Amino acid sequence: MDFLDLLRAIFGLAFTLGLIGGAAWLARRYAPQLLARLSAERGERRMAVIETLVLDPARRLVLVKIDDEERLILLGEGRELIEPRGKGT
Repeated sequence: MDFLDLLRAIFGLAFTLGLIGGAAWLARRYAPQLLARLSAERGERRMAVIETLVLDPARRLVLVKIDDEERLILLGEGRELIEPRGKGT
């Protein structure tokens, strides 16, 4: 391997690292705006997780908002328990 081959390898490595760095910079600069535009096209979401609370390693409480109603769900041990709600509450 002579000096020209070594120089070509170093230039190739620098070029490749520059391309990776440029792609990372472009993603950091423009990706949040693209993701926001994509989520705006999807429209309003009807369901959202408001809060979660881990009770123990097997169970957790999840507060979910569906349309304008919040529901409390107990997840764990292979089953789900949804808080019963009447029309008036």
